[in-house]
Amino acid sequence: MTALPEVERIALELPEAEEGTWFGQRAWNIKGKTFVWERPLRQRDEDELGDAAPDGVVIGVRVPDELIKQVLVENEGPAVFTIDHFEGFNAVLIDLDRIEEDLLGDLIADAWRTMAPARFVEDFDSN
Repeated sequence: MTALPEVERIALELPEAEEGTWFGQRAWNIKGKTFVWERPLRQRDEDELGDAAPDGVVIGVRVPDELIKQVLVENEGPAVFTIDHFEGFNAVLIDLDRIEEDLLGDLIADAWRTMAPARFVEDFDSN
C-alpha cells in the first residue's frame, strides 16, 4: 500500500518537477505539463467499474501512447486501470492501495519522461 506523500516524494525527486494543481486536485508538473495527479473517481467512474472500483486514493499518470496504456492495464491490473473517460487520452489510473512501490516509481518516472523536454530526459537517463 502506498500513500499520496510517497507519490509526492517520487515526483519531486525528478528534475525540475513542481507541485501544482490540475482541475482542483494535487498535481506534479514538468515545465507546466502535468505528468501525475490525484484523480478521485467520480460517480460515473464508480458505476462503470462496479465492484472493481478502488476505495482508496487514485492517481493518474501520463503514458507515451495507447499501446503502452493497453499493455499496462493488461499486465498490471487491477492496480493499473483505465475508464471510458480516458478513451483517447494517454494516461492510466493507479490504485495506490494495490500498487507496489517500485512499479509506482517506474510509472511516475516514465510519466515524467513522457512530458519532459527531450534535453531533460537525455540528461536524466545519462546519469
